[in-house]
Amino acid sequence: MSIVADRQTKLVADFSRFKSWEERYKHVIDLGKTLAELPEQYRQDQFLVKGCQSRVWLHAQKNSQGQIELYADSDAMIVKGLVAILVSVYSQATADEILANPPTFISELGFQSHLSPSRANGLMSMVKQIMLYAAALKALG
Repeated sequence: MSIVADRQTKLVADFSRFKSWEERYKHVIDLGKTLAELPEQYRQDQFLVKGCQSRVWLHAQKNSQGQIELYADSDAMIVKGLVAILVSVYSQATADEILANPPTFISELGFQSHLSPSRANGLMSMVKQIMLYAAALKALG
């Protein structure tokens, strides 16, 4: 099993502890509070994710081990939690691992049906941006 698939499995298990959506939303917000501080140089318009109602900054770079490191932040609490989840699943993985493992946890956890349409669209825009970064960094070698 790939590292990304393993992280998704653990995430689903983590969220299964919460029976109500109110508890799950609170957990998403709590996860957002654990997101590392976004370096100021990435808090610029060129790093904003298109398609998000809230402001979401997302940057990716390859480290010396060939893994992609993701840096992100948002000005909205739930969205910050959602991007924190994506960072926890995809950061420190190779481009191939990212591209081979779509975010199945989104449907498994019911995010698409329990988020507002604009938040669900924003979440998919963040996923799309991560996949674009992975494809671009893979192409660069």
